Amino acid sequence: MHAFPIPVVAMTLGPGSQQEEESLDYLPMPHEMRTYRAPVLPEPEEMAAGPQARAFLAGLLNSARAWKAGMAPISLELGSLPPGDRQLIDQVLGEGEVSAQVTESGGVLAIQESVFAGVWRLRGRSADGGVFAERLEVGAAPAALLQARLMGSPAPETPSLEPGVINAPALLAEIAAKLKEAGAAVHVINLSLLPFSPEDAAWLDRALGRGAATVLSRGYGNCRITATGVARVWWVQYFNSQDALILNTLEVTDLPDVARAAPEDLEDSAERLAEVLEWVG
Repeated sequence: MHAFPIPVVAMTLGPGSQQEEESLDYLPMPHEMRTYRAPVLPEPEEMAAGPQARAFLAGLLNSARAWKAGMAPISLELGSLPPGDRQLIDQVLGEGEVSAQVTESGGVLAIQESVFAGVWRLRGRSADGGVFAERLEVGAAPAALLQARLMGSPAPETPSLEPGVINAPALLAEIAAKLKEAGAAVHVINLSLLPFSPEDAAWLDRALGRGAATVLSRGYGNCRITATGVARVWWVQYFNSQDALILNTLEVTDLPDVARAAPEDLEDSAERLAEVLEWVG
């Protein structure tokens, strides 16, 4: 498992490609499709040397079995465990398809899904490098991502029009209308199917602003999900292996489905985790 925090680089396509006064960091795009890869498990004698890790993983299995659709994530603190036990746990968990980062008041929270879908590894670091969060969460998505939808403003701003801006104001009006609909279903605007100029993109980017969360999913192609500065509005972009943008959408929703683990994923994860624990003794 790669060291935390998850590295970040500047995004080169879609929102964020325009020149800004302040730089914004994003997760790096992968250059190949990611498929399930079983972690290199510790030998039983190695696990025997870390009894707290074995007990923790047993508790994790119980949490995975207990979690049901609609439940809040179940949190399991790691900070009190010895470093060697945490290393064993990281080795068993491996690295899955979804990674994310959320900017919080205390610093940046790095999130990595394990190879067990719906089991998330979280580590928060403050600006001075101190660790303020060290835990696992079991659920469809980490609590910080679910809360990120509430961090934005309730409605978008309307910048002054500039030359070349044609369709973006109508799209912004559509988004504002959907935000006012109580209990509305997920609403997706496929920008790839519309006349959408670079001027439109820059204007809409300014209108929506930037939010606190960025998600990278490799499960359905290389997909970047960026929270805008408006609550419940996400910019979702799919890239091919050459990092070329192939699908560009805006979603009005609590969290796009591509960033969530399905209930059946958690059931499968519980089964595979039980097999792993049986192997490591």
